[in-house]
Amino acid sequence: MKKYELVDEALLAAGPDAVWEALLGELTGEARWWVPDNTFEPVDGAPDRVGALTRITVHTKGVDKGGKKLRFTARTTLVQRAERLALEYVDGAFRGTAEFGLTPLEDGGTRLAMSFRASPQGQLALLAHVVDVAAMHTRATRAAFGRLNQLLATAPAAAPAAAPAAGGTR
Repeated sequence: MKKYELVDEALLAAGPDAVWEALLGELTGEARWWVPDNTFEPVDGAPDRVGALTRITVHTKGVDKGGKKLRFTARTTLVQRAERLALEYVDGAFRGTAEFGLTPLEDGGTRLAMSFRASPQGQLALLAHVVDVAAMHTRATRAAFGRLNQLLATAPAAAPAAAPAAGGTR
């Protein structure tokens, strides 16, 4: 059986607290920076509570554009506010873990890393022999992190920190 061990990361233009809030917003279905690829729905509690369940749907052709949908459920296993959020995939298309790590940077930004260690299940396990699921996951994660960075850079709280880097003096 295939097992994926992937780490994708991005340098974001906002501090860990803002990144944490954006991550939780996405996992509760309130934010939409992971779109067009994934949607999230809390099933049992808020995702920043150990034991909470979140239903994840990967829309292979984009949200509302048809195509195969991969559904799986994650249980929150570790919460360290603005530092780490760990999930265990307990049902559906994947079994394994994911962890988001937030590291503050000297410039006020954040390094966001997602570790994905999981095995495909059911029909996806068969499809994984002919489709590069790892490449698709990395491409989608990096695109989502890019959209998140754009969102955070244009947020009112992030604007003062981003201004000097964007254009020099005031």
